[in-house]
Formats: sequence, structure tokens, C-alpha cells
Amino acid sequence: MADQRLATCLWFDGGAKDAAEFYCALFPDSHVKRIDTAPADYPGGRAGDVLTVSFMLLGSAFMALNGKEKNDFTDAVSFQVFTETQSETDRYWSALTANGGSEMACSWCCDRWGIRWQIIPRVLMEGLEHADPQVRARVFAAMQEMVKIDHAIIEQAIAGI
Repeated sequence: MADQRLATCLWFDGGAKDAAEFYCALFPDSHVKRIDTAPADYPGGRAGDVLTVSFMLLGSAFMALNGKEKNDFTDAVSFQVFTETQSETDRYWSALTANGGSEMACSWCCDRWGIRWQIIPRVLMEGLEHADPQVRARVFAAMQEMVKIDHAIIEQAIAGI
């Protein structure tokens, strides 16, 4: 990680390795770089326990840390993943909300570790950034009715259908 200028560190309560491996298996351009174990006992674990996991996620540097106590993730920080197709949106959404994850409104979901994700179709961003304010208003209204974003409905809102 020292070769990076910026990285995100995520504090887990014992699930750092599982989370990093899950994310790296789910997203392209992702891989675990290094797993470090504790050289001695520490407040959150024992010598030999996984302490940190350095990984690349969609080309960005991350570190997962097994801390001494639970620090809950909140809505204050989320990770945006932009998708091209409905099947890509569906695949990420299903994987992130499985096994204890949950759905939230307007493209947001929460994974089993409590990390918030926004699975955002590029067509949604095109609609929300459209030059025509009426198109932006229609897309925004359609988005507010959704949990997981439906590409076809957003495309209809852009077209005024």
C-alpha cells in the first residue's frame, strides 16, 4: 500500500479477509495483494490472526483491517459502482444483498458486513445529468420510485414515455 498515494481503510470486526476476497471475486480489475497476520496478541485478536488485507477493488487501493471492536459502517460513506447493463446491475445487486445484506432506496444497498453500495447504471447518470431539465425531472422521479434501478424504466423516462 505504501506505493499508493491514497487508499481506503475499512475496519471490520474479524471479517476483513472474507470481505476482501468476496469483493475481489465479485468485481473485475480486483485482487488481493497481501494478507498480513498479527505478529503478537493485540486487543482485537491473537498472534497469527489476520490483521490486514491489502487489495485492489475496481482498480482502487483498499485495506481491510480487523479491529478490536465493532465500528459500524453508516450511510455517511458508500461506494458507487457504475454499470452498463441490467444484467450487470442485477448481478452486483444480488451478490451484495445476499447472506444478510439489505436493499435501500434509489440504487443503494448494504452488504452483509454493513458497507453501503450504490449500484448505478450509467443510463441513470446520463438522465440525471441531461441538458433538458424536464428529462432530469422525469428521471429523478422515476429513480425515487425504485430500490434497484431498472434500466428500461430510466430509458423510458429519458424518452418521455
